[in-house]
Order: sequence, then structure tokens, then C-alpha cells
Amino acid sequence: MAYAETTSVSVEKSEAEIKAMLRKAGATSLMSAEEPGNAVVAFEMQGRRILFRLPLPARDDKRFANDGRQRLRPADKRAAAWEQACRSRWRGLMLCIKAKLESVESGIETFETAFLAHVMLPDGSTVGDYAKPAIALAYETETMPPLLPAPRRQTEEAKER
Repeated sequence: MAYAETTSVSVEKSEAEIKAMLRKAGATSLMSAEEPGNAVVAFEMQGRRILFRLPLPARDDKRFANDGRQRLRPADKRAAAWEQACRSRWRGLMLCIKAKLESVESGIETFETAFLAHVMLPDGSTVGDYAKPAIALAYETETMPPLLPAPRRQTEEAKER
């Protein structure tokens, strides 16, 4: 069973709880946004920008159309099932962030370690986005990427400066 699979806590309440929890922990510049299929929560804390992407189910996902007994659900029941899945996802995100903050507060790990995959890089991607392909490649090839990138070759123009 997925966490909070049957929760009645609204998306809006979960979102507000996340923001209140982050403010209490010292976060600044909070934001959240939604578009079909995705939500984001971002904040600044301890000199870092943190970005959580929350995949949301599509309204037309087939799992909402069927009632589990091979019968088609009416439109209102499909909408209710979709809303339930969204509420569950938001509760899961709240739990994830809460656990990371607790881990930091308890001294189990540092802020940077707890939130590392979600640290936003200057190009808008996250450390996790950057690291996942490198980790996959390291496992596939059984070789480690270089500790430092290869030195950049200077162009003739740069040498003249």
C-alpha cells in the first residue's frame, strides 16, 4: 500500500504544511507550482537552492478509468480517484521533506548530504539530474569518471589576452 493512499488531507493543506515546515526550519524564498503531470517545491536554505519535482498522475491515466472489477468508472469517480492519487503524492512529498529535516536536526547527516540530489545547479538542473547518468555509466563500464574534468583547451584568441 502506498503511503497515504487513503488520505483525506487536501493537496492545498499538504502544500501549506510543507511551506510552514520549511519556514520553521529556516528556509527562505519558498515557491511551489503545478502544471499537468508535475508539481515543484523550491526553497533556499543554508545558502543553497533546493528543488523537489513531484510527478503527478495524468487525469486520463487508465488506472482511474477502471474500478478494479473491469468496470468503467463514471467521470466523477475517475476524477475522485485522480484527486486521491494527487493527495497521496503530496503527503509523500511532505513526509520526504520532513524526514530529511529531522535527519539534519538529529545530526544523522548534514543539510547538504540530506538534500544533495535536490540542490539546484546554476543551469536549473539538480545534482541528481547531473549525477544519475554518470553513476549509470560508471556501473555499466565499471570505471570511474575522472575526479576533475579534462582541462579546457585555450583558443588562440584566449591566449592573446
